[in-house]
Amino acid sequence: QYGIVLDAGSSHTAMFVYKWPADKENDTGVVSEHSMCDVDGPGISSYSTDPRAAGESLKSCLEQAKRDVPKEKHLDTPLYLGATAGMRLLNITAPLAAHAVLSAVGDTLQSSPFHFRGAKILSGAEEGVFGWVTANYLLENFIKRGWLGEWIRPQEKTLGAMDFGGASTQITFETRDTIEEPQNEVKLKLYGQEYKVYTHSFLCYGRDQVLKKLLSKLLQAERHKANVFNPCWPKGYQRNLSLSSVYDSPCTVEERPRDVPKKDIPVAGSGDASRCAQLVSELFNVSSCRFSRCSFDGVSQPEVSGGFIAFSAFFYTVDFIQTVMGTPVHLPSDLQNASRAICASSWNELLQKAPHLKKRLPDYCAVSTFVYLLLTKGYSFSNHAFSNIAFQKKVGGTSIGWALGYMLNLTNMIPAEEPSSHKSMLYNYWVILILLFVFTTLGSLATAIYLLKHSESSAI
Repeated sequence: QYGIVLDAGSSHTAMFVYKWPADKENDTGVVSEHSMCDVDGPGISSYSTDPRAAGESLKSCLEQAKRDVPKEKHLDTPLYLGATAGMRLLNITAPLAAHAVLSAVGDTLQSSPFHFRGAKILSGAEEGVFGWVTANYLLENFIKRGWLGEWIRPQEKTLGAMDFGGASTQITFETRDTIEEPQNEVKLKLYGQEYKVYTHSFLCYGRDQVLKKLLSKLLQAERHKANVFNPCWPKGYQRNLSLSSVYDSPCTVEERPRDVPKKDIPVAGSGDASRCAQLVSELFNVSSCRFSRCSFDGVSQPEVSGGFIAFSAFFYTVDFIQTVMGTPVHLPSDLQNASRAICASSWNELLQKAPHLKKRLPDYCAVSTFVYLLLTKGYSFSNHAFSNIAFQKKVGGTSIGWALGYMLNLTNMIPAEEPSSHKSMLYNYWVILILLFVFTTLGSLATAIYLLKHSESSAI
């Protein structure tokens, strides 16, 4: 069996094709990523003025899906599209445009040979929880098969999940502590086990929106001077900045000055790690909290506990630090020192190390600094808690993200009740064959020993 999910993020759309054995629809650990396709162009929220183009952009990946899924399975293959923070932002500023974009992509998907099940905008809580389900499902932390085919409930606790997208970031983890804000609590029943999960999505704290907010703060501090120096860009890097591109988001529009210069402003990098960290730190309001404990911006959060898996831009940022900068990341201080080293590197030095990342290179100073402060100042990971974070892109060849958890939920492939101990006939045949092989081998061995002893006694 096959299933398709389109992850319509703020900066781009990715299509995932999943597959699983047809006789194990309600089993676990059997769904895997068959293939994936990155849609050309930006996220669908960028097509607000031309919704039809949003639908057109998906066609090349749909063509790939036709090739990846056997033709005889097309009609039975469910197809979903989930849009995340980019469309959540568009739905705030221009709900009619958001509806038009969703309708356009829906028309394109409806015309495909697959069984289109709908396109919707996910809430931040849904995005966080489905990411948590995906990670723990792939790691078999809910339930798994024993070697005799029986269901085993692993002793390991579930892992928390942290997602860092283009327009939002999510943190989700199981907790026994009181969750003081009801909207942050989700209760799940999976395989007969109940889970109480804390989740929160910070809109405007995704990678792309953070960069816009930093530029807005910088321009405010510089009072829109003719020449502006950006401490989060490397020395030797400069470009002309369009102010309309900084203030075209709900995350920065309130900071837009009355008279925005129509011409672009030249901005040059100064590579000042301390000043950059100061700017990034101003994004986190930790001064007000009406609960017993908060993360930032007055959001209630229990103390982080247990292991975590961090994916999306968390993974790409730490992977850059470890592979390009050659710095292992085990403690918060490693992350902090690495961000300082990136900020201190000149544009030419960074280009020599990673020419293939030229487009994103100027932003690694700001993004790595943000990741460090988000985890330590925002979520309050101690040295010990930080060491329990695994920065990963995939588990067993399958991408970590909300898409798989979303499909598992909509296809009811994770039952609320614990599955029966019934094993498939194919599995039983294998067990019988193995047992026959063992008994035959033992019988042959016993016969050989008997014959050997008999021949020895005859010789005497």
